[in-house]
This record gives sequence, structure tokens and C-alpha cells, in this order.
Amino acid sequence: MDNSRTRPRVGHIQFLNCLPLYWGLARTGTLLDFELTKDTPEKLSEKLVRGDLDIGPITLVEFLKHADELVAFPDIAVGCDGPVMSCVIVSQVPLDQLDGARVALGSTSRTSVRLAQLLLAEQVGVQPSYYTCPPDLPLMMREADAAVLIGDAALRANLSEGPKFGLEVHDLGAMWKKWTGLPFVFAVWAARRDYLEREPVVTRKVHEAFLSSRDLSLDEVGKVAEQAARWEAFDQAVLERYFTTLDFRFGAAQLKAVAEFARRVGPTTGFSADVNVDLLTP
Repeated sequence: MDNSRTRPRVGHIQFLNCLPLYWGLARTGTLLDFELTKDTPEKLSEKLVRGDLDIGPITLVEFLKHADELVAFPDIAVGCDGPVMSCVIVSQVPLDQLDGARVALGSTSRTSVRLAQLLLAEQVGVQPSYYTCPPDLPLMMREADAAVLIGDAALRANLSEGPKFGLEVHDLGAMWKKWTGLPFVFAVWAARRDYLEREPVVTRKVHEAFLSSRDLSLDEVGKVAEQAARWEAFDQAVLERYFTTLDFRFGAAQLKAVAEFARRVGPTTGFSADVNVDLLTP
């Protein structure tokens, strides 16, 4: 990549679900071409919208709210086509008993929160009383009947904490798939439109670098899982299953899913039900 200009400011979600998108960058040395900022999905979304980042992941809800300012990268996202493992509702009672009950919302992803609220209201048919708190399952379960968790905290709840304490764990991706028959997209990668206009070549090179990183990581997913297991609370087999359960594509099926989500929640979430998604062209 041409470094004659300032390096692009690129966001990095500091959850395991994005490791396959960044692992290959380190392998190829491309990571050195970026000014990388690590943070939660919520914080990175805010930084991209404010212009503190040029390119980065953004939660689907925030992307749809600011679609006129952003151009999405095709063929790369964080999503699922069925279970996702790391976006869950953890409950002390069956979901159909949550009407009027307290439900704690982990504060790290607006998309997962909005999806959980949609599923509970329209698929399950309940209207809980929601409040936001840090994503700490033991604390949530002391104060609420159920909780929405994402990322590594959700993975722990799904695989260990939930079963250990006899809690029901409901996978949001699986619930959406059963309800709509569609995949789901939790976050897309996008460039600010003004940055793309200023640096079209660099923007496309960043896109190419992420696609190459993802492909390399999935080709060597056993090695990625083995290395991650050295410093994570999950073993290699669990991480390999997780990385191959996630769906990093962003094609026609995913665009259809985005349109369906926008149709269902747009008018009540701050964007149009028929919002247009602009994709980066070759």
C-alpha cells in the first residue's frame, strides 16, 4: 500500500468474532499500513460517524441511520446464517414469561439490543421492561429476569455460565433465522463517503486487504483458533467451531436480510424502512 499519504484510520472490534478479519493482516504485514483503533462496536460506530475514523466496522443500526454518509464494503461483514453463538438472550424463565419482566441490556451493541427487542415483541409476543447496564451476567441475573449479551461475554454465557447456573440461553441468530428464513448481519465495514472521495485508491486497497485477511484466516482457521486459545478462556475446538459458525459474507442474501431488518425496525429506530445501502465499487 502507498504510504506517501497519512495512513488510513481504521477501526478494530476487540471481540473474538472479528479476529479472523484481522489475523491475516498481521500475517501479511498489512496491519502496519493502518492507524488501528481498538474499541467496542458501539464506540467504533460513534467514531466512524463523527469522522474520527476513516474506515471501520459499524453496527448495522448505526450504519442504517447514517447510510448517506457511508459506503459499505461488499463481501465482508460480521453475521450469521442460523446460530451465531455470541449474541444471546439469557433468561431465568421461559421467554414467554417475560412480559413486564426486567430485562438487562448489555451496553455494547445497539444492533443486537434492537434485534432482541424485536424478537421478543414480535416473535415471542412479550413486552419486558428494559434497562441498560454493563455486560456482566452475574450482576444482570441479580437484578433482572433476563439479559441480552453479545461478544465474548455472550460466548461465555452460552458455553459455560448459562448451563452452569441452569439458565436458558437463546441464540439471536437462530431465532431470527427460524422467524424469517434469512441470515443476519450485525456489523458491516464501511468507509466515510468523504474519505472515499478523497482517497479512492487507498480505500479499495484497505477493502482488498481485509478480504485477503479473512480468506487466509478461514483457510488456516485451525491455526487461528490454536493461537487464540493460548490467551482466551476457550479451547481450540470451541474457537474453531465459533469462527466457522460466523458468516463474514456480505452479498445478495445479506443485503436482503438488511432490507428485512430495516423494514421491521426502521420507522421506530431512526432510519427509513427502505434505506439505500451503497456498496463500494471495484
